[in-house]
Amino acid sequence: MPKLKVWLNYWLPVFIWMVVIFSASSDSMSFQHSSRFLAPVLRWLFPHMTERTVSDMVFVIRKCAHLTEYAILALLVLRAVRKPVRNDARPWRWSEAGWAILLVVLYASSDEIHQIFVPHREGKFADVIIDTSGGVAGLLIVWVIGRLTKHW
Repeated sequence: MPKLKVWLNYWLPVFIWMVVIFSASSDSMSFQHSSRFLAPVLRWLFPHMTERTVSDMVFVIRKCAHLTEYAILALLVLRAVRKPVRNDARPWRWSEAGWAILLVVLYASSDEIHQIFVPHREGKFADVIIDTSGGVAGLLIVWVIGRLTKHW
């Protein structure tokens, strides 16, 4: 039973987040569909914004979402690999961060392959790079915070 509890506590959040990312790769979250929501909001907030700028902003918002969702994934994987406990005094291990990044790269790649088969979506190697950058950025932020607070 303890192994199941460990899995549920540390790995289940990783898999739930992967399902969230997978669902964001659906047709309903494609550029064409998400811009129907984001563009009107941007036009309402900034009524003098040109259509080109609105389109560029939708693109930037979508790529920031990629960065954020994979930063969260990397942090969840790091947590699952480390299995931290209260007042955990173990130092930062780059090998653990490496496992997190490896899983991010593999999942980002599989997500882009999945998008090849989804209408209005396309798999892009550039998105794997963006997703991986988000994972790396998330881990670096945690590492810097750990260094500044003298936890690592």
